[in-house]
Amino acid sequence: MKTLFSALCFVILAFFAANNTAVAEQYNASKTLFAPLLADPLEPRVAVLPSLNERALQLDIGTSSDLYLSDSKEFAAGVDFGTWSRLKRSNEFKFPVDAIDYLFGLNASWKKPYNGELLPFDTFSARVRLSHISAHFEDGHYNADASQWTQQSDWSGTIPFTYSREFINVVLALSSPELRVYAGYQYLYHTIPEGINPHSLQAGAELSTPGNTFIAADFKLLPLWQQSLEATRGHRGSCNLQAGIRLSGIGLEKVRVVCNYYSGISRHGMYFYHPESFAAAGVILEL
Repeated sequence: MKTLFSALCFVILAFFAANNTAVAEQYNASKTLFAPLLADPLEPRVAVLPSLNERALQLDIGTSSDLYLSDSKEFAAGVDFGTWSRLKRSNEFKFPVDAIDYLFGLNASWKKPYNGELLPFDTFSARVRLSHISAHFEDGHYNADASQWTQQSDWSGTIPFTYSREFINVVLALSSPELRVYAGYQYLYHTIPEGINPHSLQAGAELSTPGNTFIAADFKLLPLWQQSLEATRGHRGSCNLQAGIRLSGIGLEKVRVVCNYYSGISRHGMYFYHPESFAAAGVILEL
């Protein structure tokens, strides 16, 4: 399954590179037709977000890029690459990596004027993603003194374990210059461990406020793992709230300083069974 997925990615990327060079040169690849979701913690991005209530740090390195843009600028196709890491903060400016997730995939997006009179929006957009994700524990989860991996009180299986998912994600959005609302659906068509409910739902909103500030919220219904059954039963709500300021006023167009609060199922695959809540503050770069 992974070999087939990788081969498909390579073939499609080669097609875009061979047939759409002129269009790609005219289009700013650092901007995507479908703007990344501000508060979605699984959006490919570059971010440094130290936790405010524990000695931990979120470090994300990734981006989405459009490789093809139609002449009408209503359709684009591109790639997603990303990692999101959970680091521990220790003395002497050391940050051992506890857990890390890797994502790569393809995307397609659409954008059209919206002329509805009942809603205060002027643009409709959509994005479809085909993605693979895997997760791993690293040196920060290993107890060198005991020569063993750190065990989890709410996980009775082996540590570490194999975590891999392939999925299709669809997001629909309505927007105006000051506001965007969106809804999404995700379907897992292959997963390790097995027994995971394949359906997840998503919704969110982003509001521009005075002085280059903004607030955003992302909500998800994620499958809830039942350890005793070794399967998921039902769903649990997870939310991520973000408020921040874009540093456009001092010439840093692609930098935003944010405060972030998350509550729900961990975004890290190695902790897919684990609920958590934390606040963080830091910097996100829009590269």
